[in-house]
Amino acid sequence: MSKTILWVIVILIILVGGYFLITAPAQETGPIKIGFIGPLTGELANYGENARAAVEIAVEEINAEGGINGRTLKAVYEDDVCNGPGATNAVNKLINVDKVQAIVGGLCSPATLSVAPIVEKEKVALISYCSTAPDITNAGDYIFRDVPSDLFQGKVAAEYAYNTVGARKAAVVYINNDWGAGLNKSFTEAFEKLGGNVVVSEAYSPESKDLRTQLTKVKSAKADFLYFPAFPDGTTVGIKQIKELKINIPIMGADSWDGAKLWQDIGSYGEGVVFTAAGTNTSDSFKKKMAEKVGSNEIIYCSNYAYDATKIFAKAMSAVGTEGEKIKNALYNIVYTGGVGSSKIEFDQNGDTKEANYFFKTVKNGEIVLMK
Repeated sequence: MSKTILWVIVILIILVGGYFLITAPAQETGPIKIGFIGPLTGELANYGENARAAVEIAVEEINAEGGINGRTLKAVYEDDVCNGPGATNAVNKLINVDKVQAIVGGLCSPATLSVAPIVEKEKVALISYCSTAPDITNAGDYIFRDVPSDLFQGKVAAEYAYNTVGARKAAVVYINNDWGAGLNKSFTEAFEKLGGNVVVSEAYSPESKDLRTQLTKVKSAKADFLYFPAFPDGTTVGIKQIKELKINIPIMGADSWDGAKLWQDIGSYGEGVVFTAAGTNTSDSFKKKMAEKVGSNEIIYCSNYAYDATKIFAKAMSAVGTEGEKIKNALYNIVYTGGVGSSKIEFDQNGDTKEANYFFKTVKNGEIVLMK
């Protein structure tokens, strides 16, 4: 073989080898990052911190079991302040700076709805662990939630009011945001379908420190039941003013009332109120780990679903990798069992969980008690 031919062969080998080196996909290495958004400051900070602790537990368990296909999982936590601007800033940072592959959050419906267009555009799958507003159902192809929609919660509350309490003239006072408006709508439709009448429907501003105007209308209308879906600050003000105005009718709230600090702040004024919260499947192991994380026995139900959302993402990425569209497609087909939020989680064509289970809780001696 001539030297010329030999050199041609060598050059061809180098060129072909170089081509494959350049065009072959790079093997992904290093930690896989997921984002978390929730209220870590403000009136719902204890809810957000509780959920963050649950995600930390899930990440620790996943990594202890070998991570995701040998890669460790790392969570990046951001405060969304439970509102649109805060959530937008948090998600933009997570996607553009931290380069997360998926997002767990948000807790508050206004936050989740605000970031939906961003994650949809960037093709980053998001699972909300506590946003229940009905509008989230149609928020986008990359938007999921493992907690049930308020279409179920409002209906459950209406059935309790009509069938258990025997109410026929209900009043609704609700926080003026996506979550509150959604619950007002679903409760009203369900209650009136049962044969009842909603005689007052009044919204209050999230910044309001006085609900006497709305509550005076409730009293004047002689309602026999008050549905009061409110965030903690409004609840604290409203419950006390209800007692001051001597409105002596059954009071029912929603899942935002499932926090021990709220009833410690309200004190004896809250005795006997009832509220709904999504059902959970809490294990003794999860209870123990949460107690070690947060320094108390309090587990806000959103935290159960935050834990499950993290585990669901890990399962999906273990199967298909970290590319956004593949993760999204995997979520629509996933069957997750044995969780602490729900024993079985599957998503429908809108990214909503297929099953819904609610508990009734009440306040006795300043503590939250599960009703039988």
